Parts: sequence; C-alpha cells; structure tokens
Amino acid sequence: MMKMELTGKQRAQLRGLANGIETILRIGKGGVTESVIQQARNALEAREIIKCRVLKNDLSDTARSAADDLAAATDSAVVQVIGTRFVLYRPSETMPEEKRIVLISGEGKKA
Repeated sequence: MMKMELTGKQRAQLRGLANGIETILRIGKGGVTESVIQQARNALEAREIIKCRVLKNDLSDTARSAADDLAAATDSAVVQVIGTRFVLYRPSETMPEEKRIVLISGEGKKA
C-alpha cells in the first residue's frame, strides 16, 4: 500500500470541496473496524472525498488517530482534521473521468 501525498494547494482545494458535503461516516465505540474500513472504501470509490466523524463517547480514538488509521487502511489521504471530524480523499478507479475531482498540480495549474 502506498501512502498518498498531497501538496498544500491540493489540500486547500480539497478542503474547499469538503465544506459543502455532509458527514457520511461515523466512527463509534468500536473505533476503526473492518466494517468502517469497508464503508469508507465504498464511499471513497463512489465520491472520492468523504467527511467522517468520531463520536464523542469514543474517547479511546482521537479524530487524528482514526483519520490516520482509516487513511492507511483505505490507501487515501487525510485532507484535514478539525475537532471530531476529518476528511479523506482518494481518486476513484471506477468513476467516469468527467465526474472525477481534478486536482491542481503543485504549480497551481490543473493536473
């Protein structure tokens, strides 16, 4: 599994896109389970960018550690972590080309 790296400009672009989306994945007492990993994989394949939330009653898992664990398990990148929420991104392999998120390159031009 390769670790996905994003430039600062790509991260900023994805943060902007994440502002308008709903939280679709919640991580409860069980933490990052196989079921949560599978849900995240499916959601990333369908949407490329997902917003997740660690429920407050789960003190054993901080949002940062849950984000890192889930990103490693799904070959995705952590875009941002704020409080109990975090955003993950992974390019889809099955989504039609015209619906995919086009990341800007490091120089500020679209890749």
